[in-house]
Amino acid sequence: MPLNGPALKAALGPEAGAGLETVHTLLCRREAGSFQRAAKSGDDLLVACTQESRLFLQLSEQTEGALPLGERPIRFVNIRETGGWSKDGDQATPKIAAMLALAQLPDAAPVPTVSYRSQGRALIIGDAERAGRAAELLADKLDLSLLIQPGQGALPQTRALPVYAGEEVQISGWLGAFEVKWTQNNPIDLDLCTRCNACVEACPEAAIDFSYQIDLSKCSSHRECVKVCAAAGAIDFDRQAQTLRETFDLVLDLSTQPLIALHQPPQGYFHARDDAQLMAAVLQLREAVGEFEKPKFFNYKQKLCAHSRNEQIGCTACIDVCSAQAIRSDASRKGKAGGANLAGIIVEPHLCVGCGACTTVCPSGALSYATPGPDAQGQRIRSLLSTYARAGGKDAALLIHSQTGGVRLIGELGRAARTQAGVHGVPARVLPLDAWHTASMGMELWLSAIAYGASQVWVLMTEEEAPDYRAAVRAQMAGAQAILSGLGFKGQHLTLIEASDVAALDRALRVPPADCVQQAAGYHVLADKRATLELCLEHLMGQAQAVPDEIALPALASPFGTLQVDPDRCSMCLSCVSACPAGALADNPDKLQLRFIEKNCVQCGLCASTCPESAITLQPRLLLADGGRVRKQMRVLNEVEPFCCVRCAKPFATPKAIELMLAKLGAHPMFQGAARERLQMCGDCRVIAMHSNPNEVRIDQI
Repeated sequence: MPLNGPALKAALGPEAGAGLETVHTLLCRREAGSFQRAAKSGDDLLVACTQESRLFLQLSEQTEGALPLGERPIRFVNIRETGGWSKDGDQATPKIAAMLALAQLPDAAPVPTVSYRSQGRALIIGDAERAGRAAELLADKLDLSLLIQPGQGALPQTRALPVYAGEEVQISGWLGAFEVKWTQNNPIDLDLCTRCNACVEACPEAAIDFSYQIDLSKCSSHRECVKVCAAAGAIDFDRQAQTLRETFDLVLDLSTQPLIALHQPPQGYFHARDDAQLMAAVLQLREAVGEFEKPKFFNYKQKLCAHSRNEQIGCTACIDVCSAQAIRSDASRKGKAGGANLAGIIVEPHLCVGCGACTTVCPSGALSYATPGPDAQGQRIRSLLSTYARAGGKDAALLIHSQTGGVRLIGELGRAARTQAGVHGVPARVLPLDAWHTASMGMELWLSAIAYGASQVWVLMTEEEAPDYRAAVRAQMAGAQAILSGLGFKGQHLTLIEASDVAALDRALRVPPADCVQQAAGYHVLADKRATLELCLEHLMGQAQAVPDEIALPALASPFGTLQVDPDRCSMCLSCVSACPAGALADNPDKLQLRFIEKNCVQCGLCASTCPESAITLQPRLLLADGGRVRKQMRVLNEVEPFCCVRCAKPFATPKAIELMLAKLGAHPMFQGAARERLQMCGDCRVIAMHSNPNEVRIDQI
């Protein structure tokens, strides 16, 4: 592959490019001594070869005078399949410089971890034959129990393991903390059965096989089996069905259809439909004893959460998208926080798999990704794009991909470009950026990449991503693209690439560039999602040829918008004000006004679901009038003159509230004449009027 050492050194700058004195061609073998000399220098090491990473680590350990790996880690970056091995590899110097700069960034700050503890108590669920075969492969490592479901196969004659039988199996929990519930309704209790086979021999209908369960569709109630089992007492046709519960650390499910039908099942649960899957599961189960940790992938700020207020439901985006069912509503919980009856969501960190889709769809920023955080990802994007531009690169396309399936597919594309005439490979303008999960990066990072000078942002999804993630990312991209198009930037800037093979990916990467900003943004991505979006919008507006007064946004998943209030329905009860989690709605202590700051609105819908008159409608849009200042200012959505007491003329209610009260109570015989008039009085005058007529029956006396 072509490498230009002086150009790379110039692009990286004096400090970062200090080690680029020599361009190596066969570093891993013929020039390994160069690596060993660098290892003894004590400087940080960056190796632009991932293929031979194992060899380099071994060389470092064997090099006398080199620091131990624990004191000085070695970083690796792939510039071959992603850069040099393409049909325009000779133009890839800016990209290679950008990837070297990215690899030299410090690691993100450590995050809290989630712990699991497994003592190896495992349950195997399936028919007798397959469950027994799996048990033979695991018995030396795990404390096993079997849960036999109706099917073919025989239990072993010896009773070496606890065996249950049941149907309607339900599983909840995670590694080290599974609860399994099932219904036992067969006449034979496997815990009492001695497997003497007397019942099998005695049954005239052959309704009992060597799984020691009775096929009730064949049984004709001869009850010969009961007689021969008198000593053990394992057979009882009068036994009521029982619901049993047991806890386990691990679950191996051999059912045809998985009992936990999730795209991301909990850790510690393994489903094996065939022998190949069984062997893969066995290898993992044998190592699943001990204490384990994983990152806590998310941060949650309840005060920002737009899910619920006062037991009313608003935004459910995170709950709807989570493929691991790790998020549930906490709307019914009552607890005071900040003067409002707040309740939000509960995220179970043991079930969270770190996809980050919840943080991408969260409109308020209450959920944010932590591994790494958006500020750290923003720094990576900015470093990548700024180095690429400094090295003379044009029309950069950012390709976000996973560290598993995405890396594998991009590597296959690079190898195919090296060996096949019709394959182009990763173009020189395409900058790969890996992520733990592709759904973890959302609108604020995509638009920031455009503001930093990218022509396009592409998200590559392979078979490993759940369908819900694809739909969520597609919807978010539609909103972000609408903003860019509305500002006059021509072309398709944001694309979800769904590719499962080299040919599909090769085609997807060979599209023309879209419009770029003339000047790259200088802001830093913040941990606060909404604040980053505001910085990004301000820069994009400054780079736009013409800024419209407003941009219509798709109704699905829009984080921006206004409210429409029907004045004929609104009673000015102002319950929407207390429900708003973002401070977008406010009252006026001096007037009967409902006021609104559009910049704060996250379009969660809590105001609409709280409104007793159904007077509020959401309207997704991005208001940009007067340079965006209008959306930051408070304006009045509805205003009415107060209703004045018919006795003292003091304002005390809204006309709509009095109108509704009269409509509901006016026809009742207790509210006729003077009583009806009292409904239109303030509290003080109502008391005076009631006591001025002592012969009248009062409401509190009924």
